[in-house]
Amino acid sequence: MKLRDGISVTTTDFGGVVLDQRSGTYWQLNESGTLVVSALAEGLGAPEVVDRLIAEFDVERERAEADVAALAWQLVDARMATP
Repeated sequence: MKLRDGISVTTTDFGGVVLDQRSGTYWQLNESGTLVVSALAEGLGAPEVVDRLIAEFDVERERAEADVAALAWQLVDARMATP
């Protein structure tokens, strides 16, 4: 998956924000969501993002896989990313 051009990810004290610079649409994310989107923006694949999420947070692999997939598809549905 790849974030579209014009999509930026910014870390805040409480997580992060994903901004679509073209439409002005933004999402506020918690810390784990920010980690997922930032890792995807770096070009990591889903398995690597899941590994990073597990290393950073106390989460089981099955839950991490489901959460990464759900957030990735939400980004695609919002036209912020391409599969």
